[in-house]
Amino acid sequence: MSTRASTVSISVSDLHFAWPDGTSVFAGLSFAVNAGRVGIVGRNGSGKSTLLRLVSGRLRPNRGSIRRAGSLGYLSQDLPLRVDARVDELLGIAGVRRALAAVEAGDVSEPVLETIGDAWDIEERAPALLQRLGLDLGLDRRIGEISGGEAVLLGLAAELLHEPDVLLLDEPTNNLDRSGRARLVEAVRSFRGALVVVSHDEQLLEHVDQVGDLRDGEINWYGGNLSAYREAVALEQQAAERAVRVAEADVRRQRRELAAAHIKLDRRRRYGQKMWDTKREPKIVMGARKREAEVSAGKHRIMHEERLASARERLTGAEDGVRDDAPIRIDLPGTELPEGRVVLRLEDVELRNGVRGSLEVRGPERMAVVGPNGSGKSTLLHTIAGQLAPTAGVCDLRVPARLLPQRIDIVDNDLSVVENVARFAPASDENRRRARLARFHFRGRAADQQASTLSGGERFRAAMAALLLAEPAPQLLMLDEPSNNLDLASIDQLVSALENYRGALLVASHDQAFLRRLHLTRYVELAPDRFATTSTHHPAAPGPIRRQGDR
Repeated sequence: MSTRASTVSISVSDLHFAWPDGTSVFAGLSFAVNAGRVGIVGRNGSGKSTLLRLVSGRLRPNRGSIRRAGSLGYLSQDLPLRVDARVDELLGIAGVRRALAAVEAGDVSEPVLETIGDAWDIEERAPALLQRLGLDLGLDRRIGEISGGEAVLLGLAAELLHEPDVLLLDEPTNNLDRSGRARLVEAVRSFRGALVVVSHDEQLLEHVDQVGDLRDGEINWYGGNLSAYREAVALEQQAAERAVRVAEADVRRQRRELAAAHIKLDRRRRYGQKMWDTKREPKIVMGARKREAEVSAGKHRIMHEERLASARERLTGAEDGVRDDAPIRIDLPGTELPEGRVVLRLEDVELRNGVRGSLEVRGPERMAVVGPNGSGKSTLLHTIAGQLAPTAGVCDLRVPARLLPQRIDIVDNDLSVVENVARFAPASDENRRRARLARFHFRGRAADQQASTLSGGERFRAAMAALLLAEPAPQLLMLDEPSNNLDLASIDQLVSALENYRGALLVASHDQAFLRRLHLTRYVELAPDRFATTSTHHPAAPGPIRRQGDR
């Protein structure tokens, strides 16, 4: 086990990085991270993953310095996996195992002993760590035989096995089921060095000591976990919104004063012209007064114009302090369902994966579809939507329904946002479509933006708008792992949009924090051979994960 200093840190100074096409990501970013658990949050595309790749050394900055204390572990979002590789190869211990086998065969040469180093117990330590992460995998198992969630945990095991001083995790809960997420959270809690995790997973972020909010190439730091961060941001936004209201009032006042100044100056000008026309005073005196009045009027006008310009600058500055991730508020009366109305009835349906069960949905029920990876959650939703045929039984869907799949491929990249909505509501009026799109924060030219240019969060909003504004309005809405690739702000917007949805809801998700916000009425649990409904769901809690040396 490595010897750790009392404070393990990452130090970033004057970091500059731009992509080859010239797009700037960071321009002078500086920060330091000490020992402990740090969460990095931010909108999709803000540069979170790029920052971890820079800190890990996978990318080189254009300028600036990055220093790390001690050894480094890095779990990327996209693990480079060979399906024909073995588990021990991904763990990085295949060479050590071969050396151990050579020693057993009598080879004690110096290269063999150097390969082993201090890892004489690796054949025991590696399987034990895999078990603690809930992985029942032999070291000779092929990667192509395991699930995506198992591959993520295997990648984490590879990093933990080498006991790094600094550990970087990039969206580690993607593709994990509930049990896998709980195991990962426990591993994060148990880690003793400096840990930096980029994540949108609320459960995971509740266990960090500090949150860094990455926006516009800068990081704002907040002490505490996700809840503390949200409270702090809410207070900041209240202050920012008050500042906007004050600045708006000042702009209105300056406009009134400028208008009043124009009226006053115009009266003076007319009075002076009248005096000139009637020639009540000597011409030389009136000329001097006219020149003096013109100079004074000019100064007066410029003073008020400068005050208005300053007020507008203050308003712009105040508006910059207000975040652009406001909730989605939209009325959806067409989705309303009366209590007790039968929405869906599955009678002894057998899915394509062999799982059987029955299900009845009545009225505006809100149900979560839960189960381990590979249990058939997506298959069930696609069967209900009519995109997959059951191998047996009756699927009776009695209301208009829409499905948002994991891959948001319902949005046509060649069309604009408003044109995508028109595909789902061709009979609606253009002005009505645009007015309703504005509720999803696609206003003016944003509604004409081509879908291929949208960020991940914008694309999700466009898909939600297309489904919820569809005609006929969907009275059963199905969402397949909707929070998987969303940032926190987009998850908040999804929750706010669903608060106004009045139909029945079926959501497949491993994200317990997200599900708790949906006011669920029942669960559909998928087991290896059956699915059935329950009023509550109690996921099994994993045992503690201990590091080497713990007793």
